[in-house]
Amino acid sequence: MVAKLNFQSLQTCLVLIYMFTSSTMSITLPPDLKDKIQIDPDAIKAASTDYGHIVTQTPAGVLFPSSVEDLKTLIGFSFNSSVPYTIAAKGWGHSVHGEAMATNGVVVEMPSLVKNSNRIVIGGDKASGFYADVGGEQLWIDVLNATVQKGLTPVSWTDYLYLTVGGTLSNAGISGQTHLRGPQINNVYELDVVTGKGELVTCSKQANSELFYAVLGGLGQFGIITRARIVLEPANPRVKWFRLLYTDFDTFSEDQETLMSVNESPQFPNYLEGQLLMDPNSLDDYPPEDRPRIASLIKQYGILYVLETATYYDVGTKHSVNKKLHQLFKSLSPLANIYTRDVTYVEFLNRVHTDELILRQKGLWDVPHPWLNLFIPKSGIQAFNNGVFKNILLKQNFTTSIVLVYPMYRNKWDDNMSAVIPDEEIFYTAGFLDASGFDNWQVFDNKNKEILEFCDKAGIKVKKYLGFHDSKGEWINHFGSKWKTFQDKKNQFDPKKILSPGQKIFN
Repeated sequence: MVAKLNFQSLQTCLVLIYMFTSSTMSITLPPDLKDKIQIDPDAIKAASTDYGHIVTQTPAGVLFPSSVEDLKTLIGFSFNSSVPYTIAAKGWGHSVHGEAMATNGVVVEMPSLVKNSNRIVIGGDKASGFYADVGGEQLWIDVLNATVQKGLTPVSWTDYLYLTVGGTLSNAGISGQTHLRGPQINNVYELDVVTGKGELVTCSKQANSELFYAVLGGLGQFGIITRARIVLEPANPRVKWFRLLYTDFDTFSEDQETLMSVNESPQFPNYLEGQLLMDPNSLDDYPPEDRPRIASLIKQYGILYVLETATYYDVGTKHSVNKKLHQLFKSLSPLANIYTRDVTYVEFLNRVHTDELILRQKGLWDVPHPWLNLFIPKSGIQAFNNGVFKNILLKQNFTTSIVLVYPMYRNKWDDNMSAVIPDEEIFYTAGFLDASGFDNWQVFDNKNKEILEFCDKAGIKVKKYLGFHDSKGEWINHFGSKWKTFQDKKNQFDPKKILSPGQKIFN
């Protein structure tokens, strides 16, 4: 005898089929999202890796949300489940050690939200200040393009703009403007966040401030940012962009700090970074007639230190800017040549994209990226130069590595936020931005470990930025005095440890 199958039992069967045809066949997914969670091999494969191409973690499914309600449903279903699944928000996947992955959980493809509505809205006025309400899934390049059309701009950036707003705010967001305007997390008025309980909460310094401070720099541990109200100011259309070369690190760092301390009005210079130049065959950014001389200096000294600075201007301020720059550079001590470019504001901010396109053409973009980014207290930067730049990099022939180094002020950061920085008033960032083959990324990873071991033995109290740690104990050491607050906020806003398992802090 065959029993009749009524509608309710049919629906139950469909849910069961949906539950057990995921890639791992072990978690229950919300039936309301069955048309938006993909479990096909292509979707699973894309969500199992990131820009680092070092870590692979296989999720059970991938959510392509069409609204913030979908995020609330996904997280709320897990929170109310007897066996919660983990969830990781993924922008364009530019993490390098699996931070946006969720083994046997659900990865949320945040860019899917872009398809359904305009999520960049500019508001405010001259008297009270301008702002942009921006979806967490939006790319900074799109924020830039939308705001400059109105003669406005955010005040703090990352070097690469094809990153999501929610992604950079979950870390800190640093670049050459940080010495002057602080990181991106310091230039946010308000957030909308879906917490680990599936609740959508609007927060700011005035309202729900505990969540606001926790989420900014919080590595995605407390909620998914769905909207950020970003500080805007009038945009200047042009940029004077300079590179100054040094053979001596002490002079280079002193001049960086001199530029950082300039207190002009309007703010000036607007951008300050630095880079190591160690490969005599990588001089495409310099005039052809000067390349032999620069290559000769690299061979003589091993390292040239490149101070990079820029000032924004318009037609009305061009003359005064030129005069200020002339006076300022008289107080510095670079080599004779100062390399100057005059470009549009958008061209300057989007400068890394040009390099990206070249690397993509050469097939050198989708390769392993064993990166290391550090914050280094000023008291240890000279020893760091001698022990890391001159010793580890030069002696082991890591001369093709892209290495950034530049200072910033602690007082430009808000210590209430989750981001962790050194205790000293001036500290430096050093970024080792390597690309490798799939068969030799461990060589660079071992170099990074050697750098950390050197710092530990030398007593240099570095902090990782965009960091990963292998154990909870290492995370506790990383957060230091902030650990208890960080842990308490996790218990408050994500008590079942659902969010961002790829960081391996609580999972």
